Amino acid sequence: MAGIDTTRIEAAVAELLAAIGEDPGRAGLTDTPARVAQAYCEYFAGLGVDPLEHLADRMPIEPGTGELVLLRDIEFRSICEHHLVPFTGVAHVAYVPESRIVGLGRLPRVVDTLASRPQLQERLTEEIADALETGLAPRGVLVVLDATHQCVSARGVRQTRSSTVTMAARGSLAEPAGRAEIVALIGAPRD
Repeated sequence: MAGIDTTRIEAAVAELLAAIGEDPGRAGLTDTPARVAQAYCEYFAGLGVDPLEHLADRMPIEPGTGELVLLRDIEFRSICEHHLVPFTGVAHVAYVPESRIVGLGRLPRVVDTLASRPQLQERLTEEIADALETGLAPRGVLVVLDATHQCVSARGVRQTRSSTVTMAARGSLAEPAGRAEIVALIGAPRD
């Protein structure tokens, strides 16, 4: 993968293992540096990728068509830039089309591209909303992320059942009434 130096990652992981008092040459650890380097290639695959590329194939719609597009429960994983541990959750992405729509499979690609970088959940939420606003020029955008952070659940305060919810709204969906209706749809039970 361009930009990710797996050789340097492997050397750094071997040094980290030695720094915590482990033997990087021990049978169970000999392949760990290479495995971590490969994992980092996946975790950070969004670096250098423009999320707007996923929104390039827009389709025109008839005026007045499509009051709301809401895709719920888009699973994502990211890496917290403060501790380099994962946070995982779901994204709920909504937009009100103006004159263009995009294939539904494009929305998870935007989420995945932006999540595949060292991130903060708050910034990730805003970046997804910005990408949709720029790429689709809709009347409104709402993005809600609900995630569990290992930096909260596995260390420090160890709150294993807590989750963090963040929201970003643009245009018509920044209005409290419009936002409340979509939040209700996000939480609505499915049969």
